[in-house]
Amino acid sequence: MPKVIGLTGGIATGKSTVSKMLKERGFYIVDADVASRKAVETGSKGLRQVEEVFGKKAILNGEMNRLYVGSIVFKDEDMRKKLNNIVHPIVREIMEEEKQLGLKKDKNVIMDIPLLFENNLQDTVDETWLVYTTKETQIVRLKQRNQLTDEEALSRIKSQMPIEEKKEMADVIIDNNGSLVDLTQNIETLLTNNFNI
Repeated sequence: MPKVIGLTGGIATGKSTVSKMLKERGFYIVDADVASRKAVETGSKGLRQVEEVFGKKAILNGEMNRLYVGSIVFKDEDMRKKLNNIVHPIVREIMEEEKQLGLKKDKNVIMDIPLLFENNLQDTVDETWLVYTTKETQIVRLKQRNQLTDEEALSRIKSQMPIEEKKEMADVIIDNNGSLVDLTQNIETLLTNNFNI
């Protein structure tokens, strides 16, 4: 019986890397970020609704003008809720279809959802896996990856649910404090113990 696993992490914990590794090992990946882009792609119902709510400036070259819409929702909580009310139901629909497709193929499905715990979606999956690093590791990686200062890195981390809180909620912890080799070993061990892969 295939499993549906919710994969999550925090900023710069390496969730995308883990997702890629699991895909290479035969898991069917359903990515929330991909689904949210699809939800407002050119010609979609979602994009039309965004235009109705945010006006003509919200569309640029037939696509959602992310900078314009972002500048509004960043400052206006009410407009942010309106955007979420458009996008989230469509994203859930897309992800549900994708999940069913994976299960029909008799594959274990990874629901790659950055805000899994924040949006209380843990009940929609069989178990939750957290890609975990310490806050210190997150800061180091963010500074390297995005050329941020300590303060900037910390403020991005603080805008999310604390990783230690997520650790308490997750069924499985994938430690990614070490090297890529360490991470690969941790994934191999997890899969051997749980899936005989």
